[in-house]
Amino acid sequence: MNSENLLDITWLRGRKRAACSQLKLAAWAMLTLALLATAPALAQPPYAWQSSAPALQRDTIETRFAPPSGFVRAGVAPQSFGAWLRGLPLKSKDATVMLFNGLPKSRQDVHAAVVDIDTGTRDLQQCADAIMRLRAEWLLGTGRQKQIGFAVTSGRRVGWERYASGERPDADAKVWKKSAKADDSYANFRNYMNFIFAYAGTASLEKELRSADPAHIEIGDVFIKGGFPGHAVIVADMVEHSITKAKRFLLIQSFMPAQDMHVLKNFANSDGSPWYSASQGDLATPEWTFAKASLRRWP
Repeated sequence: MNSENLLDITWLRGRKRAACSQLKLAAWAMLTLALLATAPALAQPPYAWQSSAPALQRDTIETRFAPPSGFVRAGVAPQSFGAWLRGLPLKSKDATVMLFNGLPKSRQDVHAAVVDIDTGTRDLQQCADAIMRLRAEWLLGTGRQKQIGFAVTSGRRVGWERYASGERPDADAKVWKKSAKADDSYANFRNYMNFIFAYAGTASLEKELRSADPAHIEIGDVFIKGGFPGHAVIVADMVEHSITKAKRFLLIQSFMPAQDMHVLKNFANSDGSPWYSASQGDLATPEWTFAKASLRRWP
């Protein structure tokens, strides 16, 4: 065998080895993609409750509701309340709004989508309660546990950290007693939220929040009328016109009795769009009308 033939064989062997390596890398890449596609969703982040759909298959507020023509979604910081609300998982498009007792809500014409989050089995998670639940879930999921706390009707604050340590307040949060072992589990967090739902509401939440200018509305802002009864809805997403900078937003509510949180329709739009205008006067939602001055923001 001459030297030229030997060089040819060596070159061919090298080409074969390179080809085999490329095939192996391609096979590993395909296997990795397949495993990622079939991997179960993480049970906790970014939402601590168990969604009915795997993370890779979830429809969210952002994916389901496209901005109106000429509008683009407002920018939000990663891990912010706005980003978290925009990513809320939704149930199927034909989902029914259900009450806490498993019965359908009497009105099924007011929702554009149903949020994929549980309501609980008691008549507790109503309008303001749902908003406090969303806020607390975001704080919990982003490591801000120390900030979780709400005022009850008396005006006194009940914080999650103190509750998790085993202390329990009376209904007015005036007297606290150590009556349970320390427990910072998610199950105990839900017990804490049930306490908040029972002793807080629109009247207390309205006092906690600060007034906001509708011209500068933000995701996470709350339209609220405190009272017995009162009502509250939360801004879950927002878009801006690329030229005029006019704003449109989506709203989420729960109601009485306790029921699935849902994205509201806007009956004022003949085309069926659920987006609301920030430039209008009083805010007319399907089941409540809010005065323009009722917009509030988290302190």
